[in-house]
Amino acid sequence: MEIHFQAEKLFSLGSIPVTNALLTTFVVSLLLILFAYFSTRKMQKIPSGLQNFAEIIVEGLLNTIEPLAGERTKRFFPFIATFFVFIITANYFGLLPINSGFGLVEHSHGEEVIVPIFRSINSDLNATLALALISVGVTHYFSVTTLGIIDYLKRFFSLNPIYLFVGFLELISEFTKIISLSFRLFGNIFAGETLLTTISSLAAFVVPLPFMFLEILVGFVQATVFMMLTLVFMLILTEKHNDAH
Repeated sequence: MEIHFQAEKLFSLGSIPVTNALLTTFVVSLLLILFAYFSTRKMQKIPSGLQNFAEIIVEGLLNTIEPLAGERTKRFFPFIATFFVFIITANYFGLLPINSGFGLVEHSHGEEVIVPIFRSINSDLNATLALALISVGVTHYFSVTTLGIIDYLKRFFSLNPIYLFVGFLELISEFTKIISLSFRLFGNIFAGETLLTTISSLAAFVVPLPFMFLEILVGFVQATVFMMLTLVFMLILTEKHNDAH
């Protein structure tokens, strides 16, 4: 089974094409919704089962974020935690055999081509770009609501030519954040999927295992990096910008 740079189209809902990466997004989102529902359906003072597992995740993330965010933790935490949980779940779901074990047979140029039904979400640049846009968009929303529109605009615009130039550079950096967040996540996950597919085609057993363990580590690291970078961006843009504007 070949790995294509672009997510493959499976079918259409009206005029909206549904790719295998988009279908996987629906599945992962549904799994997370079900997990959230069943882990909180019968809350107990002494947690067990899914509730216990959910509390371990929440507490671990909270202990990571709170020392950095301080009093802003309450506002930032839901978004930061959601990024981490969604990305790491998507990364690990992409490692399951279901992603390469099921496919639709199509005919292209006289040859049979297998189109996988499921594809790792973050191996599609559209998905990582959407995550990056949400990350940066929410960051600026927090900045405006925390500082006020006037102080927010002062970060980028000024009557002082020097500060205006610095503000212009900061404005450019906001666009580079989108590129950085999206391409970093996409590049690592897509490269890992390509590597596993290539190794698995050469040797189906034993040999791919070390690479699989490596991708488990990469999936965790990339989810953590995206989460921490988003947190840092939020902290920076919600700090008061004291200067001689």
